[in-house]
Amino acid sequence: MKKLKIIFATLFIALSLLGCTKQEGLQNLTASEFQTTLKSAEPGQILDVRTSDEYAHGHIKGAVLADISSNLFQEAAAKLDKSKVVYVYCLSGGRSSAAATQLQEMGFKSIVNLSGGMLAWQSANLPISTSEGVSAPSSGMTLADFDKQLQGKKLVIVDYNATWCGPCKQLSPVLEAWVKAQNGKVELIKIDVDANQELAKAKQIESIPYLEFYINGKLANKQTGMGEAKAMTEKWTQILL
Repeated sequence: MKKLKIIFATLFIALSLLGCTKQEGLQNLTASEFQTTLKSAEPGQILDVRTSDEYAHGHIKGAVLADISSNLFQEAAAKLDKSKVVYVYCLSGGRSSAAATQLQEMGFKSIVNLSGGMLAWQSANLPISTSEGVSAPSSGMTLADFDKQLQGKKLVIVDYNATWCGPCKQLSPVLEAWVKAQNGKVELIKIDVDANQELAKAKQIESIPYLEFYINGKLANKQTGMGEAKAMTEKWTQILL
């Protein structure tokens, strides 16, 4: 019995160490935690892996543009000090998670990823900088503007998306086909979160694709992310019809 206890204890320790090793060197922090750790960040070690347009519309002070969809990411990463902490973020966390994985493969030992990206940062009312020489962009639709769009409409689906968002592009044709099949009973409103940052902030949107379902102007349900087409359309029917 004593030998069995020793064996189980050894296995438990080994599994615990294995679990710790899997996430070693990578931290996923909330917006407030991310901001706190940035106080000790080295110059040039903060990477904004979004596009140049997204970066110009507002970024975290001190961040270097490193668009992961272009050669900029590799170029920016090559200039970093692998012995120091590197910070990464995007709009909602998807691209920065991919960037963090690449950085680990490149030999970086300490990486901090912003969970929820700039959407979470904005929802937490944290400061945003704009590129030198770029005028402050329009914040787009306000919450009051949004409410006006719902007035007098019985059944509405609001699709919050972005041009760079892969899952949004996958969801769009499924959503549009289902709305069309309802023969005018349901209206679809599509909102780009990049162009309507004030609204995204007011609604505390931290991940896209994100859908809202309204009945007579009242929020009836929500959906975050992309699911299996048949299951989604069945759920939409159940919610609105």
